[in-house]
Amino acid sequence: MNLGKFQINIINDGLFRLDGGAMYGVVPKNLWSKVEEVDDQNRILMACNPLLIRTGKEIVLVDTGTGEKFPDKFNEVYAIDMPRGLLPGLRKLGVEPEDVTQVINTHLHFDHCGGNTRFNQDGEAVPTFPNAEYVINELEWEDAMNPNPRSEASYLPENLLPLKDAGQVRLTEGDAEIIPGIGVRVTGGHTRGHQIVVISSEGRTAVYLADLIPLTAQIRPNWVMSYDLYPVDTVDYKQRFVEEALANQYLLIFEHSPQIKAGYLYKDENGKLKIRKIDI
Repeated sequence: MNLGKFQINIINDGLFRLDGGAMYGVVPKNLWSKVEEVDDQNRILMACNPLLIRTGKEIVLVDTGTGEKFPDKFNEVYAIDMPRGLLPGLRKLGVEPEDVTQVINTHLHFDHCGGNTRFNQDGEAVPTFPNAEYVINELEWEDAMNPNPRSEASYLPENLLPLKDAGQVRLTEGDAEIIPGIGVRVTGGHTRGHQIVVISSEGRTAVYLADLIPLTAQIRPNWVMSYDLYPVDTVDYKQRFVEEALANQYLLIFEHSPQIKAGYLYKDENGKLKIRKIDI
């Protein structure tokens, strides 16, 4: 769809599954199970929805999904669909990996940056997008390079070190403009350096929510994941952001929602938050 002068498209990278209890944290299962179906391992369905932005000059990709470098056992644990759809989805829109000018990583967990790199014919991990700068928050990079026991399973060196070796990493500090009309805002909460992406053109604004609000049911400010390292910060930022999104009618893009991938936030006659679905 057109957003002002920009063209934006959600890329269907495919599905995977995570434990429903982990995704909804302290929310009781008898509440979250009203909006989610679980499999026999208590896992709920998750999507990977990278975003392509074409400005007329730059071709920007926001997050890269899981990639295809994991061993079969890893794919089985998380029910990761294979093959993934990122590169076929880009090519369907006429975009080759060499065409991408910027890759913005909202953070560096494997389901958001696994497609940063690929295995070449020699089995070495190399940047998937050889001409792109990979935009990463400096705190996120620091934590990924020095993970703690809680986070180390989510930060995989093969998704990151080839970018550094190729000289393609651009670290940002705090809220930052990446190119005119596209910027990042640090939310914290999920990780120290977690960021959302704000796209604005000709008075219209879309926001890529990443893991601030990964699923549509989590527009409720206190419905947060147990994966969040700083959940109180998530709640605080989300409360403020929801009011901002309502007031400004932002188009919201949900990274992990399989059904409603984008839409506008509103309140129904009872004051409950709802989402009006938009296909992009």
